[in-house]
Amino acid sequence: MKEQIIKILNEIRPEFDFSQEGVDFIEEGMLDSFDVVTIVSDLEDAFSVVIDGMAILPENFSSVAKIEELVNNSKKR
Repeated sequence: MKEQIIKILNEIRPEFDFSQEGVDFIEEGMLDSFDVVTIVSDLEDAFSVVIDGMAILPENFSSVAKIEELVNNSKKR
C-alpha cells in the first residue's frame, strides 16, 4: 500500500520526494488543499474505499503513514 500511495502522490506533485520519513507534507508546502481533493479521489479509486468527509483534515495527509492509516480506517466499497 505504501508504494501505491507514494505513486499517487508523485503523480500529483512529481517535484517532491514523498518517500522521505519525518517530513510533514502539509507544513513543508508539498501538498495544498487542491492536492488533497485529488488525492482523496485517487485513494478511493485505488483502494476501493470511501473516505469520510470529516476525515479530510490536513493532519491526515501529513505523511505516507497518516495517509495509509486514513485508507485503512475508511469504509470499503
